[in-house]
Amino acid sequence: MSRVGKKPIPLPQGVTVQAGEQLLVEGPKGKLTVPIPNGVRVRQNGGVLELTRDGDQYAALHGLTRALAANAVQGVSGGFTRELDIVGIGYRADLKGRIITFTLGYSHAIELLLPEGIDCRIDKQTHMVLTGYDRQALGQVASNIRALRPPEPYKNKGIRYTGEKLRKKVGKTGAGGKTA
Repeated sequence: MSRVGKKPIPLPQGVTVQAGEQLLVEGPKGKLTVPIPNGVRVRQNGGVLELTRDGDQYAALHGLTRALAANAVQGVSGGFTRELDIVGIGYRADLKGRIITFTLGYSHAIELLLPEGIDCRIDKQTHMVLTGYDRQALGQVASNIRALRPPEPYKNKGIRYTGEKLRKKVGKTGAGGKTA
C-alpha cells in the first residue's frame, strides 16, 4: 500500500468537501477542485478524508490524488507562501495594485500582472512575499518571477527564492593564456 496514499487527511474547521467526479474543497480562503481518477475512491469519515484504491496498478495515482487533495485542503484553510529575494545593485520591485514593476538592469522596466488568488507584499523593494491558496498557481507565478532574472553564476545577482543555495563560479584569472 502507498505510504502517502493511505495517510488520512484531517479536515480543519470551516472546510467542506464534496466528492463526485471531482473533489470540491471549499474553505475560508477559496475553493479548489481536485480530479479523482478511475480506481481511486474518496470517503469522508467524520472530520477525516480517506482515499483507497481498487488495485495495485493504481498505486501511483493513489498517492498523487492524496497529495493533491491534502494541498487543496491546506490551501483553502491556511494558504501557502513563497518568498523571493532580489539581489543586485539597482535591482528592485514596486507594487501598484495588482501590477508588479521590476527594475532588473535591463533597458526597460518589466511589468507583471498578478493572477486572481495570488497576493504580493514587497519589503524594502528587494524582498517579496507571495501568498495564495492554490499551491500550483503560486509556484508557477514564483517561477515566472524568478525567470525574469535568474541568479547568474559569477556574482549571484538576480531573483532567487529565500534560502536557495547557489553555487558561485570562479571568474577568469591571469593573462588569459598569452605567452610572451
